[in-house]
Amino acid sequence: MKKLLPLLSLAAIMLVSCGEAGKTVRKPYNEGINITPMPLEITQREDTFKLSKSVVFVANDDAVSKVASYFAAKIKNSTGYNLNVDKSKPAVDYINLAISPDIAVNDEGYLLDITDKGVDIQAKTPQGIFYGMQTLMQLLPAEIESSTIVRNIVWKVPAVTIKDEPRFKYRGMHLDVCRHFASVDFIKKQLDVLSMFKINKFHWHLTDDQGWRIEIKKYPKLTEMGAMRTEGEGNTYGPYFYTQEQIKDVVAYAKERFIEVIPEIELPGHAVGALHAYPELSCTGKPIEVRNVWGVATDVFCAGNDSVFQFLEDVLAEAIPLFDSEYFHIGGDECPKLRWKECPKCQARIKELGLKADKDHSAEERLQSYVVQRIEKFLIKNNKKMIGWDEILEGGLAPSATVLSWRGEEGGIASANMGHDVIMAPQKWMYMDRFQGDYTLQPVTIGGMTTLEKIYDYEPVPVKIAEDKKHHILGAQVNIWNEYKYTEAGMEHDIYPRVIALAELGWTPKEKKDYKDFERRIDNQRVRLDMYDINYYIPMPEDKGFALGVNSWGNSVTAPRSCNFVAFTDQATMEFKTTEPARMVYTTDGSEPTLTSTPYDKPLTFTENTTLKIRSVLLSDKMSPVRTITLEKQTFAPATDKPADAKPGLKTEYYKGYARTVAELEGKTAESTEQVGAPQDSKYRVMNYMELYPDSFYSTVLTGYLNIPEDGVYYFSTDYEFWLDNTLFISNEKDNNGTARRFSRSDKSIALAKGYHAVKIVRMGAIFGGWPTQWENITLSMRKSDQPSFAVLDASSFR
Repeated sequence: MKKLLPLLSLAAIMLVSCGEAGKTVRKPYNEGINITPMPLEITQREDTFKLSKSVVFVANDDAVSKVASYFAAKIKNSTGYNLNVDKSKPAVDYINLAISPDIAVNDEGYLLDITDKGVDIQAKTPQGIFYGMQTLMQLLPAEIESSTIVRNIVWKVPAVTIKDEPRFKYRGMHLDVCRHFASVDFIKKQLDVLSMFKINKFHWHLTDDQGWRIEIKKYPKLTEMGAMRTEGEGNTYGPYFYTQEQIKDVVAYAKERFIEVIPEIELPGHAVGALHAYPELSCTGKPIEVRNVWGVATDVFCAGNDSVFQFLEDVLAEAIPLFDSEYFHIGGDECPKLRWKECPKCQARIKELGLKADKDHSAEERLQSYVVQRIEKFLIKNNKKMIGWDEILEGGLAPSATVLSWRGEEGGIASANMGHDVIMAPQKWMYMDRFQGDYTLQPVTIGGMTTLEKIYDYEPVPVKIAEDKKHHILGAQVNIWNEYKYTEAGMEHDIYPRVIALAELGWTPKEKKDYKDFERRIDNQRVRLDMYDINYYIPMPEDKGFALGVNSWGNSVTAPRSCNFVAFTDQATMEFKTTEPARMVYTTDGSEPTLTSTPYDKPLTFTENTTLKIRSVLLSDKMSPVRTITLEKQTFAPATDKPADAKPGLKTEYYKGYARTVAELEGKTAESTEQVGAPQDSKYRVMNYMELYPDSFYSTVLTGYLNIPEDGVYYFSTDYEFWLDNTLFISNEKDNNGTARRFSRSDKSIALAKGYHAVKIVRMGAIFGGWPTQWENITLSMRKSDQPSFAVLDASSFR
């Protein structure tokens, strides 16, 4: 026997499709061993076992029989085989599932042995049996996950012996349903897929400033009022929430797949969904609208008001019985203290409790610790363990709390060294609301870059944790926040395949991890995702840049970033790459690229106007969206004479009031006018993502002259409307309507002659996709075609 046989010896076990003439066609993504996460130990023999309609499941107790029935139903969907579940083991053609208390694996582990006669899976628990069966399913062709019968398949698996158990007992995914809602059917689909990869925790973020999503019968206004909001676009979002019966249904569905559902009800901050319904629970008592922008609200639960604690205990008392998890997450993050500092009730509570500020913590931070510890006592009384985000460290950690470390590793390190259990989810590695590739080609998100490899390479046990405290690291969790995920398809795009990297880092021993092999196996796993109609990320053809170094997020930085309008005066050469291995095909005749289009294998040079269409192709032949690039041969646009009386800088007009389109400003008179040196010097930036009120909105129009230092092709980038030489050049209003106006995805280039060129920038004062435009400075960035990166233009460019 040997450890894994060469790929050529696996021809007999890979997926085989039979053509009309009986000719077999190999499916390359089914070659090799594709188990994910990779097991602890695996040994392969020469034999194979064939799954056929003669095979029976053998189960030695009722709980295992339920697991057998679950997989028998899945196998019937894809093969048509109606496999019985029996209690006696035949001589051949069996899948034997047995509880064996004395085997040398942990409670989630299993032993799997496949011969030409049958399959034996042993585990200490039904959960271990379930994971052993998931491994067996991953040894079969990917199409075993199909919901409909797949014809002409040879359902064979290699003869292997596997000993397997997880490295960590906590392997989780968090889903925010407050910013944008996810239906019960969507959540169930995700649970199906997560269980396939042995992920065992689903963290359900149910309340926030942007919405309250759980029915509480004692407080009906929470869902009558708190489950909807008026968007910046004017439409009503919601009411969206889960009834208690729906929650119980999801919890039961997850339990069948051995996934623990951990609810989160945020306190004392992120509470506006509740405060809109019951404003008397805030410090001011004034009406508060459900927040329709992202970020953090100033208004929080009043910590000096005893009725707040009665409310929270009532809510928790209704919520706790809906979930069978040992944990309850209470949030505890991002709680601004401004209202508490100004609130007489909160200050009286601080005085009553004798809370004092010191060099590490303010009195208000200690007040938050009081709130958290008071709620923890209630949870303990109700047989629940409390989890909170790492801010619960501030002011003193609750005695038995588990910390979910998100701002970095520091909170997790401090907590573990104090003897507290920790779940690692540092945003630098574990946040899936970051870009997966060149952001100019991706749907808008919060920013940053978290690739598949970056998640895979994360090590959840920091070296700064003392050796005798390392056991306090329970595992790791990826988080998907949905501010910028406007649809369920958008959520899936951010989740997959990155959550599979979390599955492997949480299960597979550190020394067994191998990213290159994982990358190979992802081709097979993507086909399994296809069986569930998952809208996963496919790497796009990106412009190939050159390394500039590493940014503060630990990401390598390359330039130039991709651009879909490329001007040139002589010729243009395009070179492409992908973030994961994928071939590329392209056309230059305006047609959509297909599998038989010209393969991209070297840089492309253009001397005439061309429409280049290019897309990536996975090993399964599934294709990415088409990237369309306009290449335009130009002469240098002539400079203009700058009027003698033109002032340095930009004339800046401010129009008060909410306005979403340039057309709305026509015929209006500016409230005020001034001259500024550069766009970023203009007024009405709202700092620190603070609230905007009806009288806070201002649109800004800047006009003037840009001094181009020499003839050349120049690239421009801005999030706003930009006119160049009196022609609308970049329009985010046209290209990015309905989504946040951030991270310009409308960059363009143009050939410009040396000298002055008229410019105009219009920034609307409004909210787009939950993002107020006034949360950022107005900027215009430029680079010459031979420069490595964009620079924000300052006053020297407008003199």
